[in-house]
Amino acid sequence: MQTIRIKTAASEDAERARPGPGRDLTPLLAGAATAVGGLGAVLALVDSGSPLRGPFTLFFLLAMPAGAIAAALRGLDPFGRTVAAVAGAVVVDMLVAQGMLAVHRWSVLGGIVAVTAISVLILLLVVVRRLRGRTSRRRTD
Repeated sequence: MQTIRIKTAASEDAERARPGPGRDLTPLLAGAATAVGGLGAVLALVDSGSPLRGPFTLFFLLAMPAGAIAAALRGLDPFGRTVAAVAGAVVVDMLVAQGMLAVHRWSVLGGIVAVTAISVLILLLVVVRRLRGRTSRRRTD
């Protein structure tokens, strides 16, 4: 026989308030990822000769669209959301590269700008959708 336990709000708060190292590294990791991605974009845009340019720019090209897509897929469980966001980021990068090659306008600067523009557009659509949902809820309440 299996015992089913119901967690109360008090026990969940106690778990969140637990002191110690690593209790909530998510904001720190998100900030570090943003800094690395932003630095990669800047290094690529200024055509720096730094050895960090390649890895940081690749991280930016994967993380920027993945973050935007993950924001749009808010309802999925964390693992499915991560897999879908990374796959979507690869698709966005490949479509930008294919489109630029098809029109014979390939450039590193153009690719970074195009991926950034598409990612920002996705984020803006997510924000607009959330704001529209809030206003319609307020009208019905």
